[in-house]
Amino acid sequence: MKSFYHNGRVYLGKGEFATAFAVEGGLFSEVGNDGILCGAREGDEITDLKGAFVCAGFNDSHLHLLGFGSTLAQAPLQDHTGSLEEVLACLSFFLHARREGEEGWLVGRGWNQDLFKGEKAMPSRRDLDKVSRDIPIVITRVCGHMCVVNSRALELLGVKAAFPVEGGRVGEEGGAPDGRFYDNAVNIVKRALPDPSRDELKEMILKASRALNSYGVTSVQSDDYCVYRNVSPTVIDECYRELEKEGKLTLRVYEQCNFETLEEVKNFLASGRMTGKGTELFKTGPLKLLGDGSLGSATAHLSKPYRGTSDCGISLYPPEKLKEIIAFAHKSGMQIAVHAIGDECLEEVLNAYEEALKAYPRRDHRHGIVHCQVTRQDQLERIARLGLHVYAQSVFLDYDNHIVEKLLAPELLETSYGWKTLMKLGASVSNGSDCPVEPPDCLKGIELAVTRTSLDGTGPYRSNEAFTLTEALDSFTLSSARASFEENRKGLVKEGFLADFTILERDPFGTPAFELHKIKVLKTYLGGRLVYEA
Repeated sequence: MKSFYHNGRVYLGKGEFATAFAVEGGLFSEVGNDGILCGAREGDEITDLKGAFVCAGFNDSHLHLLGFGSTLAQAPLQDHTGSLEEVLACLSFFLHARREGEEGWLVGRGWNQDLFKGEKAMPSRRDLDKVSRDIPIVITRVCGHMCVVNSRALELLGVKAAFPVEGGRVGEEGGAPDGRFYDNAVNIVKRALPDPSRDELKEMILKASRALNSYGVTSVQSDDYCVYRNVSPTVIDECYRELEKEGKLTLRVYEQCNFETLEEVKNFLASGRMTGKGTELFKTGPLKLLGDGSLGSATAHLSKPYRGTSDCGISLYPPEKLKEIIAFAHKSGMQIAVHAIGDECLEEVLNAYEEALKAYPRRDHRHGIVHCQVTRQDQLERIARLGLHVYAQSVFLDYDNHIVEKLLAPELLETSYGWKTLMKLGASVSNGSDCPVEPPDCLKGIELAVTRTSLDGTGPYRSNEAFTLTEALDSFTLSSARASFEENRKGLVKEGFLADFTILERDPFGTPAFELHKIKVLKTYLGGRLVYEA
């Protein structure tokens, strides 16, 4: 049986359109004009799109699916971050709403001190002690690169003053820990949290997947191994495969395999897993490394100090250790993606890639840079020359427009967030949300890519780096498919491609740029199967 869809505005990618298509066996079997209905037979389904806009399902090329699912069971601080008092009130409400007898850590995520009214200081243990001194509490900043615990949690962690952490730090005040943990130090807290059961992990994946489907997303490239550092990557992979076998998985997942040490990478590859291995719904993707911190927590590693300070941020690896891990993974045939937000960290990553490629030449490696925010012109040219892929997050501009001028030296401001320049230089650039850092709202991301202006009107920042609407749409579909070596399989409404598509209530090409984020997703299909309906 075939399913025919006609009388639509069907976006084919690269600025081309059709009006109709057919789906059979989970694939697009025909694409063209309404004349394809002549091939319909008795028993075939025929759907009148009534002029609706259809495009390939959105593909978020970097997020944390399991991390997003975990936050859905935590105190939702992203909705209560207008002030420190609001954060504390949300935590108190969440604590008192617990089921009777429920014990253990109180966990929240999503606060952002830059959005506080009045003083914009980061919370400390003393602030969290106002919520409870008996229950251990941890709240993670929206970026995920910094968290705060209360005094009870510090006692359980056994963290004292001058606690050494490679690639991170523990904050201090008056010679004692202040409850703030930065970058690699966050893992000290993560390892102390109780591990979820296999059923709980699967439920997190399902809840997050359903939420993503509601944004028109059908594919994700997800960094999941870093969420629960005590949970084996094997267990997480098995959860995905079980959900697939049960017919419950509603996303295609390309796992960005996050590890901290060379030994972990060696053990993973020794188990037989390798980039590209898997099924249509769950595949092993690149090795994912965290190179530095974030701008909002002032831990991204810059070549020039943050304005008004002598601090340049943190690289999470010594350069030689980074080179060692990248060289091994590259030589072994694995794809690699490294988080680099600051330009000094980016320099270290580019040096490591260049040495590995010189020592072990390899075509079409598709190694990449995740975020690639603070950059210099020579680095943009080098990225293109090395054939690297860039995983951009245009949606970050919604917040970052408010802070870049306060944080970056003028010379860095002139060349940063240069994703359009990268495209002009011939580099491949996909788009994503880094959810749960930002909601997985692709239409919001598309608007920010086109306008470079925050939803509240701040900006534009470097308007010369704006994408066309075609480039923005393609960055969430075809370009993201290229990041996972799947551009000949998905990312387009095209005969023989996977029938992953999204139906929108309005045509983006007929919508004012500053209203793109208001477009609603009506339906989302995965392999021709309806997985979301508004």
